[in-house]
Amino acid sequence: MKKILVLSLVLLLFVSAFSLKAIMVTDTGGLGDKSFNDGTWNGLLRAEDELKVDIEYIISKEQTDYITNLTTAAKNGDVILGVGFLMADALFNVAPQFPDKKFIGIDISPSEGQTVPNNLALYTFKEQDGTFLAGYIAAAMNKTGKLGYVGGIRIPPVMRLELGFRAGIKAYNQLHGTNIELISGYAGAFDAPAKGKQMAMAQYEQGADIVFHAAGGTGNGVIDASKEKGSQFLNVKADASLTTIIDEYFKAGRGYFSIGVDSDQDYLAPGYVLASAMKRVDNAAFEGIKSARSARRFQSGETILSLADGGVSLSPMKYTKGFVPNKVFAELSYLEKLIAEGTLVIPGTDEAFGTFDVSSVQFPF
Repeated sequence: MKKILVLSLVLLLFVSAFSLKAIMVTDTGGLGDKSFNDGTWNGLLRAEDELKVDIEYIISKEQTDYITNLTTAAKNGDVILGVGFLMADALFNVAPQFPDKKFIGIDISPSEGQTVPNNLALYTFKEQDGTFLAGYIAAAMNKTGKLGYVGGIRIPPVMRLELGFRAGIKAYNQLHGTNIELISGYAGAFDAPAKGKQMAMAQYEQGADIVFHAAGGTGNGVIDASKEKGSQFLNVKADASLTTIIDEYFKAGRGYFSIGVDSDQDYLAPGYVLASAMKRVDNAAFEGIKSARSARRFQSGETILSLADGGVSLSPMKYTKGFVPNKVFAELSYLEKLIAEGTLVIPGTDEAFGTFDVSSVQFPF
C-alpha cells in the first residue's frame, strides 16, 4: 500500500512538472470577433485537447489594458500569448520582467534593430501571399470592373493584406487584359461592425461587386452587407437556401460577395462570402505553446510563416466553389505553385508593388 502511495505521489509530481498554463491576452477586438482573436483562441483550444494544457484568456477593452493584462497573465500562467501588432510595445516591455515565463507574440514583429528577449517568440505571416490569391479570384469573378477593400487600422500587417489583394488584381489584369479597379478605405477600428457595413455598402454603390475586408470584428459588418446586398439583388429571402442562391446567381449572371480574412469566415454568410484569406494564427499559437514545453525547443525571435509552410491559404470555399469556373482554379493552383517555390514573389511594400509584373507568366494549359 505504501509503495502504491509513493508511486502515486511521484506520478503526480511528474505530471505537475510538465503541465502548463497558457493565457491569451486579446487585442481590443476581443473574443467573438470570428476572426483574428477567435482564430488564435482555436490554437489554445487545440493545445488544451492535444497537449493537455490549461488555458485561459484575458480580454483587452482598450489599448491601455495591454500592459496590465500581460502582467496579470505572467503572474498566473506559464505561457503568455499576446495577440496583434498593436500589442508589440507592451509585450516587449513586460516579457523581460518575467524571465522565467515564456511569451508568444502572434502577428508581432520587432522594430528594426530591436533586440528580442530570450523568452519571447514572435510569429508573423506573409499575409500578401494569401490575399494575392483572394485578389486574383475576386478579379476573375468580377462583373463590374470594380472591387472593394475595407481595412481596419493602417498597421503593417493590414497594409500587407491590402497589397497582396491589389497584387492579385494587378496580376489578373496583366494576364487577361482587363482593367479592374479597387476602391479602398480604412475604418480606423477593428471593433466597429456598423461602420464596416456602412463602408461596404458605399463601395457596392460605387460599383464594386466584391468587397474584401481585413478589419477584424469590423469586417463582420462587411459580410453582413454582402448578404443584404446580394439577397436583395438576387431577389431572394435573407434565409434562402444555398441551392436557391446558386440558382438565382446563374440566372442573373452575377451577384454580390464579400471576402473574409484570418479565419475561414465562409460560414458566416453561405453563398455570399466568396472565399476567406486565411492567416493560420491557430497553428502559430499551437506550435508556440508546444515549443514552450521544452527550453531546448523554444526559439526566441521571429518566425515568418508563408504559403509554402501552410502559414496562409485560401479557405476551402465550401459554399461557393460552384460559382467559380474550373479554369480559374487551375490558374490559381499554378500561381500558388510559383509562390511556394519562390518563382513568384508577392510584394509586401509599395515600392515592390510598383515594379510587380507577372505578364511573362504562361499557364501550361
